[in-house]
Amino acid sequence: MKAQMQYSQTAFAQTANFCWLPGLAPAPTEAEASTWVHLLQPPSTFSYDEALLICQQSEDEWLAWVPEHGEVMLHVNQFYRAA
Repeated sequence: MKAQMQYSQTAFAQTANFCWLPGLAPAPTEAEASTWVHLLQPPSTFSYDEALLICQQSEDEWLAWVPEHGEVMLHVNQFYRAA
């Protein structure tokens, strides 16, 4: 019996967020403050899957606000900008 597993591009990217896999997840783009981004994995079950970038903390970390959750620190590989 052959098991079938289906993954959406986003679901696969969530499990492999330690690196970017070309073609499987949106490529990271230059982020800007006051920009809404999509989260690859929401911080909680009840929070939204989008965040508003507040300010850049380091080269690869951003302070962001997630509706129904609050402020979070995001690494650049945890989000992507909508096209």
